[in-house]
Amino acid sequence: MRSMQRGLAALTLTVCGLFMVGGVLQAATSAAAPAKKAVTKAPAKKSGRATAKRTSGKPDVKSASLLVINEDDSSILLSKNADVAAPIASITKLMTALVVLDEKQSLDEELTVTKEDRSLDRGAASRLAVGTTLSRGDLMHLALMSSENRAAHALGRNYPGGLDTFIAAMNAKARALGMTQSHFSDPTGLSNENVASPADLSKLVMAASRNSTIRSYSTDTEHEVTIGKHRVEFRNTNNLVRNKDWDIVISKTGYTEAAGRCLVMKTVVNDHPVVIVLLNSFGKYTRVADAARIRRWIETGHFQQQPAVRAAMTESSQIKVAQGAGPAASGS
Repeated sequence: MRSMQRGLAALTLTVCGLFMVGGVLQAATSAAAPAKKAVTKAPAKKSGRATAKRTSGKPDVKSASLLVINEDDSSILLSKNADVAAPIASITKLMTALVVLDEKQSLDEELTVTKEDRSLDRGAASRLAVGTTLSRGDLMHLALMSSENRAAHALGRNYPGGLDTFIAAMNAKARALGMTQSHFSDPTGLSNENVASPADLSKLVMAASRNSTIRSYSTDTEHEVTIGKHRVEFRNTNNLVRNKDWDIVISKTGYTEAAGRCLVMKTVVNDHPVVIVLLNSFGKYTRVADAARIRRWIETGHFQQQPAVRAAMTESSQIKVAQGAGPAASGS
């Protein structure tokens, strides 16, 4: 009996020993096994084609004041200081042409440039010497396309009733168009008293664009006239009219020291007529660069239309006019 008990005890000790040895071996094996690496997916290969970054923000336009309108529904696409009147320089010449054409004066009648037509020049460049005789049509062509100040002044001076009557007709036309913040005091734009807001100028651009003569003259790239015994070529002051990527319906540039560099035009973007008014652009090429930025912005569809611009303001509203120090020599 005692022998059997001793045998069972020995067997129990043996089994326990085996379990202990197995546990030690398993622990050692686990410790020795290398840790599994985390599986990560390889990054997708980039295509060789660059993807343009799209943004819904407004274009970085440098002009001091502006207005961009979709003429189809009069919706405002972009606006800055649109109701503030400021000197408009040679943008004036669109109104000059409108008033002359409204009077139905003959474009074939010959007019002569006189000393009176250079009275506002004050150093402004002109290729029309006193004594130059051209047709009214040629003078209008040069005024709209090349911003010729003496040509514009001769148009106003030869209006029925003279220059004073012509200026009165300019202001009457402005009122008829609903240009409530505008005032004109000469046909060239050299006077800083010629003022308008971008909202007013958008109305002038749309009205002028309905006249085929203004459309043709303002967007022509160059025009030759005979001065004395020589043929002289004039070129458009808006380089965009020579760019085949642009479909420009009407165009006018302007510059004086007080007004800065200005540009108004109607162009077609995404099959829509778009009116662009840019006033007081800093730098010689800023107005053109601003127009290009605006067009790209419209083409990519990154804009929200706003309600149509209000044509009228309360009678008590004061016209804010940017101050300048006298007429400056230029007009383009």
